[in-house]
Amino acid sequence: MKSLFKDAPDIVPERLKKGATIAELIEIMGRTCFEARNVNRAAKLYGRMIDEGDTIWLGIAGAGIAGGMGGMVISLLEAGFIDVICSTGAQVYHDLHFAFGLPVKAIHPHFDDDVLRHHGDTRIYDIGIREKETLEAQDEIVRRFVKDRHAAIGSAPISSWEFNFQLGLWAGENAPHPERSFTITAARQGVPLFWDSLSNHSIAMNLVRTDAEGYPVQLSAQKDILHSAAIAYGSAKTGFLELGGGGPKNFIQQTGPTISQILGVNFEGADRGIQIGTAVEREGSLSSCTFGEAVTWGKYHHADQANLVQVWGEYSIIFPLLAAYALDRCAPRSPKELSARMEERVKKLESAA
Repeated sequence: MKSLFKDAPDIVPERLKKGATIAELIEIMGRTCFEARNVNRAAKLYGRMIDEGDTIWLGIAGAGIAGGMGGMVISLLEAGFIDVICSTGAQVYHDLHFAFGLPVKAIHPHFDDDVLRHHGDTRIYDIGIREKETLEAQDEIVRRFVKDRHAAIGSAPISSWEFNFQLGLWAGENAPHPERSFTITAARQGVPLFWDSLSNHSIAMNLVRTDAEGYPVQLSAQKDILHSAAIAYGSAKTGFLELGGGGPKNFIQQTGPTISQILGVNFEGADRGIQIGTAVEREGSLSSCTFGEAVTWGKYHHADQANLVQVWGEYSIIFPLLAAYALDRCAPRSPKELSARMEERVKKLESAA
């Protein structure tokens, strides 16, 4: 009988050449095996999302921004390769450390944590942060923003992206290093920046105090859900790039079921997706379901391996490769400026519902 492999590409060992670009390296990786081949598939898929005009969502879980990866997000934003973001609120909070020049250090992860606490040091694995000079200073900055911009953020219930839009613009006017912040860049580019949770982070913790001081802010989960769904509904094609899983991944992917299951509007979910993470499937977690499961919930069109790529790996390694590949191989795009067009997107979805 003929081999079922007869039409598959041959594997040929390839040597690495001095001076090879990251894009060339990823091409070679695609002709090897295991996760290297998946990295290649993800890079190619991200390139197609960009070149074919997808509305591209970036999900940011974990602590990559606190560890300095915000610069890569800024590069993609400036190239027009990200149109919407959902981040944990913690990453927006830590992102502002860099804009305001607050100390964040690269440390060894194996410290006596009791000793660190005694010295006023905190850490996120190998990221060192001072409690007073960084965290308490950042808290004061957040509270100053709320008081300075209360007229814009305190008059009615607002979504998290509206809060972050005003925060980014204000920080851009007041921070000594605005070029270091993806929150500032997103606001200036008109890229909506959602939180996956309205309460699970230091920014919301500070709102407890500003509320008590006479500057109340009402964040609306319903507006977050409606506005994120409106973006998805009004987009000709949608692509998701998810760094880790958890809340940001689920927030992004629930846009489809919100439209079809809750609002009763015919909608089949996103067109394509990339997830980078180390969670495993065997006990059912994989940080908010596998791509196959997601299709059954109406989060994606089809269980298509060409358009849904799972990369098993730590995203501080994988994401820089995908970003560098896209910046090398894809032409810059004009910003979609979805922040300025949110009202028309919402009206379109409400009319359909």
